Amino acid sequence: MPSLTNTPQDGGQPNPQLAGLMFLQPDVIALPVFAVVMAFAAFEDFRRLVIPNLLPAILCIVWPLHFAATPSLVGALSAIGCALAVFIVGAALFARGFLGGGDVKLLTAATLWAGAAGTPSLLVLTGLLGGALTLFLLMPFGAQLAEASRAFMGPSAISANHDAAKSVPYGVAIAGAGLIVILSPHLG
Repeated sequence: MPSLTNTPQDGGQPNPQLAGLMFLQPDVIALPVFAVVMAFAAFEDFRRLVIPNLLPAILCIVWPLHFAATPSLVGALSAIGCALAVFIVGAALFARGFLGGGDVKLLTAATLWAGAAGTPSLLVLTGLLGGALTLFLLMPFGAQLAEASRAFMGPSAISANHDAAKSVPYGVAIAGAGLIVILSPHLG
């Protein structure tokens, strides 16, 4: 693909004939989709303690566009490998009742987007945000605020098989960490 700037002998100034092609950059489509899907996943997990299966699926379907911005076979394989490792560990945590299935799928999809370089940051930040959220919900004020917020969002949001008092909407932490780790390199 031609460069959006002229060659160095031209001073590297923007090429006005190609400046309109910026909308063709794959991340221009992929990153907003990622942000909206993660925000919706956080909202749904907080509201109903459920992350719809469609959301991680959308992230996996759109990931090739994000990957196309900087294609590399090694990068793709390492991202897939990290996502597979996170899924296997997450499945074991799900089997023990420590994580929900939607949380595992969302974290796996976010890991795919983060790639090998961003996976440690994603996991650490998810742990920190999840711990802070858990501590907040353990406080009487935090639990009351969460309950009032869910009541404000509409009729029951939480299915009968969930105990809202003992459940943590970990998708909120996963989405927050994903947005920070994946979007921050593109914002500055």
